[in-house]
Amino acid sequence: MGIVSEIEQKLAEAFAPSVLEVVDDSEAHRGHAGYQEGGESHFNVKIVSDAFKGQSRLARHRAVHSALGPEIISRIHALALDISD
Repeated sequence: MGIVSEIEQKLAEAFAPSVLEVVDDSEAHRGHAGYQEGGESHFNVKIVSDAFKGQSRLARHRAVHSALGPEIISRIHALALDISD
C-alpha cells in the first residue's frame, strides 16, 4: 500500500470526512530539499469533516497529524493541509 492510500485510510477512519483528497505532489518538488526519487515525499491534503467544528486551525492540524501517527509522518517531508468543517 502506498502512502497516499495509507493517509486516505487513516483520515477516513478518524474523521469520516465528506471530502477527502490526497495528492502526491512530490514531482513538483524535484531538486528541492526532501525530494525522494519515486515520489511519496510531498503531499497536499484537503479534508472537510464535521469533526473539526469549533476547533482552531492549530487544533485541526494537530488532530490530522495525530491521526496519521508517527509511522506516516516520519516517512514524508512535507504535508500541506486544507482543513475545514
